[in-house]
Amino acid sequence: MLRQRAPFSAAAILGAGILLAACAGSPAPPDGSASRSSAIPGTPQRDAFTQRFSGAWRTDFARATVPASEFDNGGPGKDGIPAIEHPQFVPVAQATFLDPREPVIAFGLNGDVRAYPVEILVWHELVDDVVGGEPVLVSYCPLCNSAVVFKRTLNGTVYDFGVSGLLRNSDMVMFDRQTESWWQQITGEALVGSLAGSKLAFLPAETISFADFRTAHPDGTVLSRDTGYSRDYGRNPYVSYDDPNSETGTFLYHGPVDHRLSVVERVVALDLNGDAVAYPFSRLQGHPVVNDRVGGTPIVVFYRKGTLSPLDRRSITDSKDIGAGVVFERTLDGQRLTFEPRGTAFRDGETGSTWDITGRATAGPLAGKQLAPVVHGNDFWFAWAAFKPDTRVWSP
Repeated sequence: MLRQRAPFSAAAILGAGILLAACAGSPAPPDGSASRSSAIPGTPQRDAFTQRFSGAWRTDFARATVPASEFDNGGPGKDGIPAIEHPQFVPVAQATFLDPREPVIAFGLNGDVRAYPVEILVWHELVDDVVGGEPVLVSYCPLCNSAVVFKRTLNGTVYDFGVSGLLRNSDMVMFDRQTESWWQQITGEALVGSLAGSKLAFLPAETISFADFRTAHPDGTVLSRDTGYSRDYGRNPYVSYDDPNSETGTFLYHGPVDHRLSVVERVVALDLNGDAVAYPFSRLQGHPVVNDRVGGTPIVVFYRKGTLSPLDRRSITDSKDIGAGVVFERTLDGQRLTFEPRGTAFRDGETGSTWDITGRATAGPLAGKQLAPVVHGNDFWFAWAAFKPDTRVWSP
């Protein structure tokens, strides 16, 4: 595998736009325990952090699982990008500010189903919420296109999170307000501070169009633009960031590049039991259903067009259609199903039932049934590969 350092170009002074809102893949779901990695010991390590990051932080720099040199300043300082800590929601029918094709992070728990518009998350990156009685963290890093949902409870303590303004491998570094430990957004692991080595538990979510969410969940709710902040929601501060012919997608990334795919190729990425696989969007366009086995688990990937990029044109509604890719287990009630595309929907060969992009059977003998969602991401390839370099890249 050919690897080299990513190019850094001063021409990528998308800078002013990105630093207005810029953030400072997903691996196997952790168990949410407070297991600790070995921290780098000693005063020299603490001093290295103190020299670079003193002043704004009360973090315990004596505990770290990675060196201070791996962190970059993303531009905005601590809380320079404000997390949404008191989210307000409106019924689906009242979310008229959204274009039906706009992407939303769809997440539900205990019958409480919510949509988090990416047009809002691109400016805030984190939402501290309580869904179905469970404290959760909804996160989105525009620089990696990584949308991840976590439980906020660890060993009985509920943590509140903010945006640190720091990056590692171009991915957002979050911090918790209780200990000011630093957390990697794409992995959910605490890297620095008294909680270093702890991991947040992942929760499955899908990035789909608002139209698909509205159809599947007419009684759901949508994160409102009433955030308490004045932002130009609907405008993309990362114009042309996902253009494969531009270097802007890696101008804040300085690590090795895996050239099996374009750096800003979107991939449906997952890691089950140490088996990491990436399904490139460009290949899914011609093969919108993939029946596969990952980490011993039979899974299916669904892809369909109709979802806009939030990182293309200045106005998201004018942006290109990049589609949506989602993952589900394909064993239901003990029966293993095999899927195929059927128009804009999907069909299983065993019962002939029809399924939608949310994994719900809409017609046939299994109508009303729901496939179990699998934790996955729609990350840019460079970001996923930085954390999971041994990923298998699917090809039809």
